[in-house]
Amino acid sequence: MKICFATNNPKKIEEVKAALGEDFTIVSLAEIGCHEELPETGDTLDFNAFQKARHVFDNYGVSCFADDTGLEVEILSGAPGVYSGRYAGEPRSDDRNVDLLLQNLEGASDRKAQFRTVIALILDGEEHSFEGTAKGEIITERSGEGGFGYDPIFLPEGYKKTFAELSMDEKNAISHRGKAVRKLIHFLNSYQ
Repeated sequence: MKICFATNNPKKIEEVKAALGEDFTIVSLAEIGCHEELPETGDTLDFNAFQKARHVFDNYGVSCFADDTGLEVEILSGAPGVYSGRYAGEPRSDDRNVDLLLQNLEGASDRKAQFRTVIALILDGEEHSFEGTAKGEIITERSGEGGFGYDPIFLPEGYKKTFAELSMDEKNAISHRGKAVRKLIHFLNSYQ
């Protein structure tokens, strides 16, 4: 099955391709001729994921899925949440986002957090959604070179390594996106 992953983030595409395996051909936005920035104007992960998927489906007529992910920090009332990618403002910068979060958590003893992903799928015109979460905590300084975004400061529950220190397979097994993608795969396998 050929399906578009509506993202411009090559690391997300790489993660999802690794999780989906050989039964699916994931095509990028560039491969379907979509070069514009996808709209992301909502204040919830669900709204943004569906807004991106609908944009691709309506304008390119391609079955697709889009995700939106937020890091929700308990002591910050769920921030940065839906604004995780642009937490430190424009232009988007993982390093500045991490710096700002660490600054905002300075001295905090409660550092519980969770990543949450919502995947919006439009398949043959029908809409479906899948969600995954990964609980953990924010450590006080970066550790690890892998992953992207907040991975170097997110320590998943039950682990002594950050997401940035885990291999892609290890991360996919426990991550928010990995869990949502497995629900997506289960649905797509039953759909065929």
